[in-house]
Amino acid sequence: MIEKFNGIIYLIVFLVHFIGTGVYAFQLIVGTKKFRERFQIDETASTIMRMAGALFLGAVLMAIYIMFVRPNGVEGTWGFFNLIFVQNLCIFLVNTYSIKVDKTGMKTESNEGVIAPFIFTVLSAILCYGLADKIYT
Repeated sequence: MIEKFNGIIYLIVFLVHFIGTGVYAFQLIVGTKKFRERFQIDETASTIMRMAGALFLGAVLMAIYIMFVRPNGVEGTWGFFNLIFVQNLCIFLVNTYSIKVDKTGMKTESNEGVIAPFIFTVLSAILCYGLADKIYT
């Protein structure tokens, strides 16, 4: 499995990224109430929060498929990795604007909405770069 990921470093980056994504998916889908309370989000946002969680869940399920089921591992999966990078970047940019510039409806001073997407963006960029020889074949 390690050779599928060009070594242990990229395997760890992959695992950290998608375990983190899985944690957010779980919080948004199953732990919606607790997540809402933590960020002071109105209950009317529950459906849209679960929809966002479902998008994260889809990415996690695809990552599990690539890691454990797909015979060629990451080979030829450039579309998946690039989509994950672009999604992370868009979430980072939109959240940065929402939290730091616009502030519409802001009830909390938490920077998690900027920091977490930034970390996920960096991790996915590292994966796209480090796995380039495999994912673009």
